[in-house]
Amino acid sequence: METFRVGQMAVYPAQGVVEIVGNEEKQISGKPLRFYVLRILDTDMRIMVPVDKAHEVGLRGIASAEEIEEVLDILREKEIHADKQTWNRRYRGFMEKIKTGSLYEVAEVFRDLYRLKATKTLSFGERRMLDTAKNLIVKELAVARKRSEAKTEHELEELFQN
Repeated sequence: METFRVGQMAVYPAQGVVEIVGNEEKQISGKPLRFYVLRILDTDMRIMVPVDKAHEVGLRGIASAEEIEEVLDILREKEIHADKQTWNRRYRGFMEKIKTGSLYEVAEVFRDLYRLKATKTLSFGERRMLDTAKNLIVKELAVARKRSEAKTEHELEELFQN
């Protein structure tokens, strides 16, 4: 099980990149519990996650170089697997993938919605979900590769042009 240090960057499902800004101990029902204090980079909001439940809720480290390459491979795939479903069924499936916090699942949502928008008009919810998936991927890859978000976003856009 992964442990996190103050100052370390991590990923919290559906929220994106967070910074571990503290460790706190609180009394809950008379028992001491240790918490990670997380600052969500996108919103500057702070949340607390019990240290012993961090893995269960999906808190994970930033993607490694190998994981980034796998994500880029997922994004390069031309075939989409969702175009035969109704938009609301697709939406539910995509939402489940985003909630997992898995970079691979979020990459699939981004890829499928990006490719789908070239063939049909996305619903309002799907457009928002495409933006969410894109934002989650861009932020994590930018932090992992120590590059700007703008440069990372441009690189991802180029992947889809080929």
